[in-house]
Amino acid sequence: MYRLFLLPTMIINVAVIFIPAILTIVLAFYRWDGISEPTFIGLGNFERLWDDRIFWKALKNNIIWTALFLTFPIIVGLIAASLMLTVRRGSTLFQVIYLIPLIISAVITARVWQGMIYNPQSGIVGLLNRFGIEVYDPLSRTATALYGVAVVDLWHWWGFMAVIFFAALRQVPQEQIESARIEGATFFQMMRWVLIPGIMPTIRLMMVMTIIWSFLVFDFVYVMTQGGPASSSEVLSTLAYRQAFYELKVGSAAAIALVISAFGLVATFFYLRLQRKEGEE
Repeated sequence: MYRLFLLPTMIINVAVIFIPAILTIVLAFYRWDGISEPTFIGLGNFERLWDDRIFWKALKNNIIWTALFLTFPIIVGLIAASLMLTVRRGSTLFQVIYLIPLIISAVITARVWQGMIYNPQSGIVGLLNRFGIEVYDPLSRTATALYGVAVVDLWHWWGFMAVIFFAALRQVPQEQIESARIEGATFFQMMRWVLIPGIMPTIRLMMVMTIIWSFLVFDFVYVMTQGGPASSSEVLSTLAYRQAFYELKVGSAAAIALVISAFGLVATFFYLRLQRKEGEE
């Protein structure tokens, strides 16, 4: 009887997730412009991607993006969360402040950074140039465009990591923290030997989610650069979007979507394997 309550959820999951996923897998082996009859071409879409320089550039950018988000937000988030743990009053206020960038729309955040910070005429970049400090708009150069967008998303994201880690740190037994303090452990020693080991499952989970989210990144890149200049900030999601809706290569876009999913599945597989090993120990 109680299983009937799961039926609506299962129907929604099948309609919204399972069926589109199957259609994406099928379309990856077809040539289709979204209008005419699909034509089966086997591995043709994947062969074209293999020879596509832009695809490899986008994949490289996604890997760079993932590396950035596996380091800075996690390290800063851990330090901020650990500092909040030492604050007896005001931790709630800090959590609210940290979460403010996350609750602001990505489009608004991107436009604010473009207009008020990176803009060489009216932004902080322009102000610094008027004072004789030579600074350029990172979005205008191929060597820095991807990093310019990543900085905005890092600002948008690291506070969320801090709040998640803080919630996990509060579950670490207080006796362990007090014992470390009595033994004279410094802040970083306490982080290394007490706090981080105590929340390692949470850290692993957030690392896996970061990998998945990094390969799904779209909004900031599309709003701020649309993959430019000269495809220097192109990522797999923006490439798939362009091929599906601008070039009408739906099959090729589906093949890119499968590549994105493959990275998420690999990360999930290793996470579940680590969890299983910990359970056996």
